[in-house]
Amino acid sequence: MDDSKQDTIAPTKKERLIRLTIVLVVILVLNIAGTWLGHLVNFQLFPRHDAMLHTIVMVSIFVYVLLMATPFMPGIEVGLAVMLLMGYKSALLIYLCTVLAVSISFIVGRIFPLQLVQSFFQWLYLEKASILVRQLALLNQPERLELLHRKAPAKFAPFLLKHRFITIALLLNLPGNALIGGGGGIGLLVGMSGIVPFYKYFIIVAVAVFPVPLCVYLQGVLT
Repeated sequence: MDDSKQDTIAPTKKERLIRLTIVLVVILVLNIAGTWLGHLVNFQLFPRHDAMLHTIVMVSIFVYVLLMATPFMPGIEVGLAVMLLMGYKSALLIYLCTVLAVSISFIVGRIFPLQLVQSFFQWLYLEKASILVRQLALLNQPERLELLHRKAPAKFAPFLLKHRFITIALLLNLPGNALIGGGGGIGLLVGMSGIVPFYKYFIIVAVAVFPVPLCVYLQGVLT
């Protein structure tokens, strides 16, 4: 009798596919919206726009921080647009805003209730992931690392966890990382995992996102 009940409530492949498709569509829409905003900001300035320049720049900076801190949003599109809009001297401003944005996402992840993540995995019928999140919620940082080492696939995950600081830096600079969450998604996940203290994460981010603004600035100085 119990087995028959479990069979009736077990999700079908169609139900799994529908819910996964919903998530993928939301991610796609977020990516398209972020790219559209980037192109919207990146327009040719004419003299008649001079009076609006300050407002445009402030709004662009706010949008950039918001997009960078939001998972699956290609905030770098807006960042590059602002640098093109303001010139190479804005590279430092974009750098500071990038560090601020991904730090915000980390803090949000740190205070984000893991019960909601567990419920989301349950909604997607990902029972193993749901159980893992529930177990992680009860552990401190060293215990979480130990559990992840035991649960992770044997080939690559233990290596990535052991070298997690390098992994975070590489992911932040990975081309097209918006598809895996972007800077906001990476910061959110790292914050939720609890396996990296904020001060170490901040140092990683400050170093990892530095090369692109530096290249833009140097290119502007040398040209």
